[in-house]
This record gives sequence, structure tokens and C-alpha cells, in this order.
Amino acid sequence: MQPIFAFMDLSSIISVSGMSGLYKVVTQTRSGLLVESITDGKRFPVYSTSRVSALSDISIYGKQDDIALKDVLAAIFKKLDGKPFDGNLTDSSALKSAFAEVLPAYDEARVYTSDIKKVFLWYNLLLEKNLITADEPEEKKEEKIKQEAAAKTPKIQKAKPQASAPKASTKGMAKTQTVRKTGA
Repeated sequence: MQPIFAFMDLSSIISVSGMSGLYKVVTQTRSGLLVESITDGKRFPVYSTSRVSALSDISIYGKQDDIALKDVLAAIFKKLDGKPFDGNLTDSSALKSAFAEVLPAYDEARVYTSDIKKVFLWYNLLLEKNLITADEPEEKKEEKIKQEAAAKTPKIQKAKPQASAPKASTKGMAKTQTVRKTGA
């Protein structure tokens, strides 16, 4: 049975044009975004004039259709058995051949070597920070959830019957009287 690939929500991870690395969106501000670097955890503002791309919106040109970055990262993860890419990132022909092994349906004419390098760098970074993992098959996952739920629920003890409370007495209470007006 093949492992299922799990990703953190890629819509909250962004790439900022002109800045290396990936960033996690912390919050939106009046003038842009407050982001946190995935590599070192430093926070800083990214202004609305900067070009920002969410990883969930990025795709690679394919021969037929575009291929979502999430699918590309899953293909790399599967091909490398969950290990980091340790190929030569400076040799363009080695990068292209490695990418062709992982994703044979990509369009060689429209995907630049710099894009391939960036994908492998992002893959290694996301893998290093445990944002890409192999999940267990669904049956095992459901079984674990049931076991955890059973461990967390307290044992139910039978409730002891309680004596019913005595009814309140109406003695000593004043009865409401109706006063009639007589016509005079």
C-alpha cells in the first residue's frame, strides 16, 4: 500500500519576489502582510507593492496541462522516498535530467533551470521543516484515532440513585384572594 502524502496548507506559505526562501503568513496588516521566515523564524512585514505568490497558486508548465506545485512536490517525495534532494544544484543539465525523472510530463521549453532549482530548494526546505510528510494509510489512521479516543474517555461509573427531594409544603402560604368591586 502506498503512503499518502500530507502537506501543510500551502496557501499560508508564500514566496516573495526578490527574496530567497519561503515564508509563512502570520497576519494581514493595513499595508501588506506580516510574515515569518521558515528557515530562521524571523518576522517582518511584506508590503502590498511586493510580488507575493502562495505556493498553492504556483504550477509548473506541463506538455498537456499545468501541474500544481503540490503534485510536483509529491512526485519528488515519492521518487526520492522522502529523502532530501542531494543532486548538484549548479549543473543545469543534471537538474533538468533529475526533474525529467521526477516529472516526465513537464514542458522543457517553458520551464527554466532556475525554476527547477527553486522547486528542489523549496522541496528540501519544506522537508527539513516537516511540512511534507508521508501519512499512514487511512485504516491505520482511523484505528489510531479510535485508540486515542478510547484512552481519553473516562470510564463511566453507574450513577447511584439519589433520593428525591421532598415536595415543598403549601402550608403557611397565603392564598390569593379575589376582591370584587360592588357598584355603588
